[in-house]
Amino acid sequence: MSQWQQIQKLDGRYLDQVHDLYSEDCLPMEVREYLAYWIEEQNWSLAAQSDPSQACRLFHTMLGLLDDQLGRLVLGEENNSNMVLKHNLRRSKLNLQAKYQDQPEQLANFIDGLLRDEQAILAEALAASRAQVEPSPGASVALNPHHNIEGRLMDMRRTIQGLKCSVGQLEDLQDAFDFRYKTHQMLVSTYTPEVKTRRERELKDMLNNVNRCRKELLDRIRELLGRSDTLRDFLLAELAVWQDCQRRACIGDNCDTSLTELEKWFTESAENLFYLLLLLRTLEELRQKVSYEGDPLRVQLPQQEKRLKEQISCLLKSAFVVEIQPSMPLPNRRPLVLRTSNKFSVRARLLVKLLDRNHPMEVKIEIDRNAANLERFRRFNILSSTTKTMVMDRPQVEGLICDFKYIMLKEQKNALGKGKGGKGLGEGLLPVTEELHTITFILDYCYQDFTCQLQTSTLPVVVISNTNQMSSAWASILWCLMFSPNPTNQPFFCNPPAATWDQLSPVLSWQFLAATDRGLNTDQLKMLREKLCGPNATPQSTVTWAQFAKPTSYLFSFWTWIDGILLLIKEHLLQLWKNDLIMGFVSRKRERSLLKKKRAGTFLLRFSESTANGGITFTWVDFDDTGSPKFQSVEPYTCSELKYLALPDIIHDYHFLAVEEKTENPLKYLYPDTPRDAAFSPYYSERREADLPEERRYLNRRLIRVSSQQQEEAQVPRLNGSAFADDEHLNHDAAGLEHGLQVPRLNGLPLADNEHLNNDLVGLARSLQGLLSNRQDPFLPLPGDDQLPPLPIQLFEAPDDIPELNVMPHEIPELNVMADEIPELNVDESDFQ
Repeated sequence: MSQWQQIQKLDGRYLDQVHDLYSEDCLPMEVREYLAYWIEEQNWSLAAQSDPSQACRLFHTMLGLLDDQLGRLVLGEENNSNMVLKHNLRRSKLNLQAKYQDQPEQLANFIDGLLRDEQAILAEALAASRAQVEPSPGASVALNPHHNIEGRLMDMRRTIQGLKCSVGQLEDLQDAFDFRYKTHQMLVSTYTPEVKTRRERELKDMLNNVNRCRKELLDRIRELLGRSDTLRDFLLAELAVWQDCQRRACIGDNCDTSLTELEKWFTESAENLFYLLLLLRTLEELRQKVSYEGDPLRVQLPQQEKRLKEQISCLLKSAFVVEIQPSMPLPNRRPLVLRTSNKFSVRARLLVKLLDRNHPMEVKIEIDRNAANLERFRRFNILSSTTKTMVMDRPQVEGLICDFKYIMLKEQKNALGKGKGGKGLGEGLLPVTEELHTITFILDYCYQDFTCQLQTSTLPVVVISNTNQMSSAWASILWCLMFSPNPTNQPFFCNPPAATWDQLSPVLSWQFLAATDRGLNTDQLKMLREKLCGPNATPQSTVTWAQFAKPTSYLFSFWTWIDGILLLIKEHLLQLWKNDLIMGFVSRKRERSLLKKKRAGTFLLRFSESTANGGITFTWVDFDDTGSPKFQSVEPYTCSELKYLALPDIIHDYHFLAVEEKTENPLKYLYPDTPRDAAFSPYYSERREADLPEERRYLNRRLIRVSSQQQEEAQVPRLNGSAFADDEHLNHDAAGLEHGLQVPRLNGLPLADNEHLNNDLVGLARSLQGLLSNRQDPFLPLPGDDQLPPLPIQLFEAPDDIPELNVMPHEIPELNVMADEIPELNVDESDFQ
């Protein structure tokens, strides 16, 4: 049931509050009703606070939905039955458009506030209805688990204080009884029978009081231990939430992994339990002083002490955690992927801040502690110290921690003196990047004469020997932590489970969120889903490990492609991606459906699907004389090109060589309708002219990208007669930045295209004939004699007619020179006189 449906069922008093919310014209109530489900599904808070572009998209989507609703009303109208409703909706749409056209974030902020106010009214109505059904005056209602834990801790502390007072009272009663009893034993021979009977009756009454107090204390302690079990379950649940947050944070999610609050709760709970243990020991001392037949302390006290120690042990073992998972100090920091002989750091923390200064706590570290069942897995040694002492509240680091820094892993050698990563060794059970290892911390804890061994392990790690394995290793970490954060499941990849798209899609989005501060939207995830699972995929479609991480028909895996795009964004496109200028993941079918509805010159940026290391291209739309759309895409730009020329500059200076040999920039509007320079001008490189002398020696120039298309070419450019298999891109010259054209070359020197070469040769022949015929050279034939043979102009009419030159550069050194080494030819009129 939607929130709006729940509001419609409220009583009159609460409905009046809802009407007050919509008394202003900020959002008409009819718009709220007809778009109820869509409005409640959007993230208005994000759009209002930090993403103006999303607020703009939501605003235009709302206007489009209102148009659709008006259209449905027109189609279903009979005898103007919907005239009033249609009028109100049209008026509401026009008012919204006029009011928020320039500031859509104000609408997002107002809707976000409206939804919160509606929730508050619903909560108030729900609380009132519950109070009527189950009145509980004086009962405290736990608003959230945190309040529940804190309330239980406070209640437990008060109960222990009460137990302490009761133990003191019992001790007084017992001392009084002990004194009276011993005095009676000393003077019993002097008592008359009446006095003796009275004294014995008084002693019996005193002993009965002691016995009753002991039973009451034991009952209260038993009840307190039951509440302590419940509190421990709450703490373990919160700890499990933190561990899940840490697991998700390791693979890119933005989670709060602070331990401050958990540490406070665990420490307070442990303090209460240790204080209760002292009270039990005090009761044991009282039992040893005074005991009698049927003494409840003799039977029940050992049982309760055992139960209490089990609770303390459980609390301590769960409180020993890995605060910082193993990670190497690399710029591209990905935890849980370690490289042999490279330093890494890891930190353990005890959430119970109770330290006995007389017993230093030494922590020992091991790798693959329980590795007996890891057949044919590599074995490693930890270099440098494997023992550290836990310290309390170091500068800039709070808590009882043990920090292992600058430790390394060294692979153990086999009988041949080689490790699995060495050359020539046979295959192991799993590839190196699918072997999972764990690092374990062991601590012998001692506090107030209570000792136990604590143990905790890191999340599964992958150990590589080469940087080229980093991407594959990270894919293994993603897949493993998506399913099994259990560090004991090291043979996970012997039979890796398949993932549903609902499981995989947030993990993919987290990779972009962690690397670029912007995750993937619904449309982008839909494109990736269809790429992996097919066009008919659903959120429940499954993806196997092989589909995700093994090479496909493109000769690289889906993950390799994603990781290459991540690297491309981080190094060259970060600001464009963060500011939503790159559509990125969009299929060619959707790309064309989006562009064909736009005006000529509209373009979008998307990632190439056939470039393993990440490539980006732009596609624009144009229209022929009949109004049919034509789409052009350039060959993808990769990291190797973008490091020399930024993408915004390429877009600004890009030119398309049309059939008429006139170049122009076809990129006019960034989809949907943003002028090119309005979108990219903040990212253009500054072009500052150096101070020149008074006499300017050179003309200005700049590097531009130009794509050419011959007249006889179709929309699909071809190479050696074959169309490009993937992206149907126009070529751009990746090497010749000075001229910006893709041209044939001979020994590194550019040759002109066929048509230009023919025209140049004709002109050259005519000028040479006229020049030579006017010269009075005795070695030349007279005008009436044999004429010069005609130059074979048709020699290069087709590219296939060009004869192959089997000449090496060293055989003709004159050809193997750079363009700037060719001397300038100085010719004037005197040379022709």
